[in-house]
Amino acid sequence: MSNKLNILVVDDDRRMAKTIVDILIVKGYAADFAYSGSEALEAIENRNYDCILTDIKMPSMNGIEFYQKVKELYPETPVLLMTAYATDALVNEGLEEGAIAVMTKPLDISMLLSFISSLRMHRKVVIIDDDPVFCDIFRGVLEERDYDVISITDPKQFPEVIDQSEDVIVLLDMKFKTTDGLEVMQQIIQEKGYVPVILMTGYHEEMTGVIKATLELGAYTCLYKPFQIEELIQTINEARHKEMKKRLN
Repeated sequence: MSNKLNILVVDDDRRMAKTIVDILIVKGYAADFAYSGSEALEAIENRNYDCILTDIKMPSMNGIEFYQKVKELYPETPVLLMTAYATDALVNEGLEEGAIAVMTKPLDISMLLSFISSLRMHRKVVIIDDDPVFCDIFRGVLEERDYDVISITDPKQFPEVIDQSEDVIVLLDMKFKTTDGLEVMQQIIQEKGYVPVILMTGYHEEMTGVIKATLELGAYTCLYKPFQIEELIQTINEARHKEMKKRLN
């Protein structure tokens, strides 16, 4: 990922789009504008964006239709909707489709900037698994998707490699030689408080009780090995987007 976050602003109100882009550039971001959904789709083909901010009410292709296409083609990209019509039926449709949030015009710029500043934080993933081959494979996969990845084969190393203030998503195996995922989850909570934790195991039946107890502690979900890479990516995206939504509530 480049040093600057790349933001795309989509709005048929040209003055509004340019104003938001100018603010983002002044704040140190790289930002582009598009005046329609079709123009925005062309822009996305030529550049990777860390976030898209789109108006809902636009001619030809409205913001929800545009978001649906983004979701299909680029599911990892978070999308914020904006509207001057907070009670519009399209607002609920957008949220049901999985948009991060809807911001009402005139925009709360401070809230928008706070959200955007958090985007990079939620791209750090920590893999805790005592299988070094698994760690290497999935670390490579995630780094190709522009995630910042740390892999740990000894769960005791977690406090040493993670700063207490860092926002991370943790991929946690459930079975180790000297401990289990429940104990590691308890350690994570003690060291960092709540963080999104995705459990992983190849021992479904054997670890059922431990998995249940760990989920009750607040783990996001559990994936059962062998799982598909796309399933892992989708789950990370869901957990990441859920955390982003919290910042706007």
